[in-house]
Amino acid sequence: MKKFIAIAVVAMLSVAITPSMGVNHLPPKFSWRDVDGIDYTTPVKDQEPCPSCEAYALVAAVETLIQYKVGHPFGCDLSEMHLFFCSGGTCKWGVDVKDAAQYLVEYGTPDEGCCPDMHRTYDMPCNFTLPGWESRAVKIKEWGWVENNEESIKEALIKHGPLVACISVYEDFMHYHGGIYCHRWGKRVGGHLITIVGYDDEQQCWICKNSWGTGWGEEGWFRVAYDSDVLMKRCYGGTGVLYVDGVYGNFMPDVPRVYIDEPRRYHTYILNMEFPSLFDMAFFHNGTPLVIGGLDIELSTNNTEKVEFYLDEKLMHEDDSPPYTWHAAASYGLHEIRVMAYSASGNASMAGIDAFFI
Repeated sequence: MKKFIAIAVVAMLSVAITPSMGVNHLPPKFSWRDVDGIDYTTPVKDQEPCPSCEAYALVAAVETLIQYKVGHPFGCDLSEMHLFFCSGGTCKWGVDVKDAAQYLVEYGTPDEGCCPDMHRTYDMPCNFTLPGWESRAVKIKEWGWVENNEESIKEALIKHGPLVACISVYEDFMHYHGGIYCHRWGKRVGGHLITIVGYDDEQQCWICKNSWGTGWGEEGWFRVAYDSDVLMKRCYGGTGVLYVDGVYGNFMPDVPRVYIDEPRRYHTYILNMEFPSLFDMAFFHNGTPLVIGGLDIELSTNNTEKVEFYLDEKLMHEDDSPPYTWHAAASYGLHEIRVMAYSASGNASMAGIDAFFI
């Protein structure tokens, strides 16, 4: 992994960069969103409502490294929830990022289809993950802390890849909509972990990926000024900036891909018609969709031969011809919708969502 940067930087600047070089020898800008014209990052996700930012930030870095190692973006999608809960995470406070990083060294995390994020406010058992996930997992060889100064962070971005960083969250950050962020007003409301993917000396900013969905910031991304004093200097007993390196494992497992398109969080369905929710079912889970009069469950699938639809873990319907769908109807209350997709070889992946039925 430490050798790949020579290729990227030579293509950009026709110079080789070594860790011993000073800041004046670094390129004036660098981003994993644009390495020789290729964006190796993956789409922004939404961690809500569980405080699982540590896992989301780590996975964002690993997914980018995987796509770079493969040589092209292919929609890499790893399971944050497996990493989060299996490394000791809890929705009460989060997880120690050191424990999560070490879990990636020892066990890794599989693709999203092994353990999808159900977006719940309570903890999920580690054994929610599909059996046999170990053969679908990706690991890292090492992780470590980066000196928390401008030059070291830039060098680590180029040498290792995207970095996980602890930041202080102020009230004005919650209302960020775009531009180069610098804390100006409001009190500190907590800490958070994000992924730094690049920098730009002309704009004097870091280029960062958040895990609050695409409705926040610059479609889920943000830029923060070098001198904003937002990066925490100490975090989880380290410098506040962490690298991962040496990804290996099953990057592209031959398994189905399945995602639930409808119902969607923060939406209400009345007789199969979709509307933005007028109120939040927060007394169950933030963003829980409301279904009135039943709903056709719609999916996006790939490498799929058969789909099973479950309601509260009870098999309700099987479909072996696309587009795979099922009309869900349930008694008043909160219910779990889960789908299992199977490939021709019998490999399985799952997706799930909770919905409130009326």
